[in-house]
Amino acid sequence: MATTQHYLWAGGHFLLLLSGFRYFLAWIMFKSVSSWWYKANPPQPNMTYVRKALADENVQYFLLAIFWWTSRPVTIALFPYFVFSLFHALTFTRTTLMPQFLPPGAPLAAGGPPQPHPLAKKLHGWVKANYDSAMRVVAITELVIFARVLFGALLLRNSLMMPLVYANFLHQRYFHSQFTRDAITLADKRITDLSRNPSLPPVVGQAWMRVRELVARWGGSAVVEPAAGAGARRD
Repeated sequence: MATTQHYLWAGGHFLLLLSGFRYFLAWIMFKSVSSWWYKANPPQPNMTYVRKALADENVQYFLLAIFWWTSRPVTIALFPYFVFSLFHALTFTRTTLMPQFLPPGAPLAAGGPPQPHPLAKKLHGWVKANYDSAMRVVAITELVIFARVLFGALLLRNSLMMPLVYANFLHQRYFHSQFTRDAITLADKRITDLSRNPSLPPVVGQAWMRVRELVARWGGSAVVEPAAGAGARRD
């Protein structure tokens, strides 16, 4: 039985979906939109997650959400939260809302437990089939966000603090998320291959190797170790 807290938690994700959709729509159509839609996505604190502190990915995203909420809006930064809330909302719909309105399916065997409604089964199948792909897209998007805030800082379009904070966030994600490691490995390979293009001056490749060396040295610094069970699938 879903509790009041469960409904409030789900309501937060539905609110984020609505607000994110409204903000993305205005952005795509080149229309101005109140920053309320960007900031109307209050993080949903949970004491269990707080106790795990930075070792839990939910807290990492929670702290990052506070930073985004207090900063100048960066539209693409909404995308990872939008995707997470989409999967949470779909799962809540399947496990909590659908059973209240749709009759259960027939049991597989006589006297067995009833099966979920066929629509709920299809929704569950879609979530399971698309979860990993969506997380890969999120991981790549987070690298794009870093590039956006880095160049934004150089062009004075956002604060210098943004790339520093986001680099630390990616630092933690690298050690806690296979999807992030895969995305960084892919980006590193693509950039390395590009820097070795014969049509480019050798100094480009040398500069990139120096950057890789500095990033690897910084990336090897201490991080918060993931707690047992951290990094579980969002299902």
